[in-house]
Amino acid sequence: MARKKKAAAVTNTRAKNLVTKNNPKSPIAEQFRAIRTNLQFTSVDKDLETMVVTSANPSEGKSVTTANVAVVFAQQGKRVLLVDADLRKPTIHYTFRVPNTIGLSNYLIGAQKVSEIASHTDLNKLDVITCGPIPPNPSELLGSNKMKEFIEEAKQTYDMIIFDTPPVHAVTDSQVLGNFVDGVLLVVRSKQTEKDSAVKAKEQLEQSQANILGVVLNDQDIKSSNYYYYYGQ
Repeated sequence: MARKKKAAAVTNTRAKNLVTKNNPKSPIAEQFRAIRTNLQFTSVDKDLETMVVTSANPSEGKSVTTANVAVVFAQQGKRVLLVDADLRKPTIHYTFRVPNTIGLSNYLIGAQKVSEIASHTDLNKLDVITCGPIPPNPSELLGSNKMKEFIEEAKQTYDMIIFDTPPVHAVTDSQVLGNFVDGVLLVVRSKQTEKDSAVKAKEQLEQSQANILGVVLNDQDIKSSNYYYYYGQ
């Protein structure tokens, strides 16, 4: 697998805080492990192998949630592939400090293998595939037969494949890809995501026949909850 070289202390402001990696004993990291456990309980008869993470709107924390969920699954010993399927505003290459010269878009329009576009991270058992060059037709690529081939090929190497996708209300990408995976995790942000917006996002995913695994409430203030902890991003 081609080796290229989700860290919190990076200079680029678009990098996400990998609290599960940098502070694994923190209460916030424990909540991500709780998310991992709950996700595993959603698939009693069949292992959860592929998952989309999305949100209703931008800036609700779906990318940082995706990255940290990927980390806790890798920490559990699973071979994890985190894929930046946000072919419009990708962030994974910032978070993991890897090049974005080649990635998912190259696979979808070319003849590369998964192993040729995957990057190792400094966390054991976690690899990432970046967006690659931003294409003019993201929804079409994500809904193509080539995308199905990508998932099947990746399953041969990885136990868990997690896709970071654009918000539901912005574009149809998450709904399109949701048809190809075992389930979708929806992220909403406390005091920001309106109830009607969250409900509409859920309905849109259901209309596309996506299997909704659950909802993550992000950025809940510790003062108003004994269970959730404030997550400054």
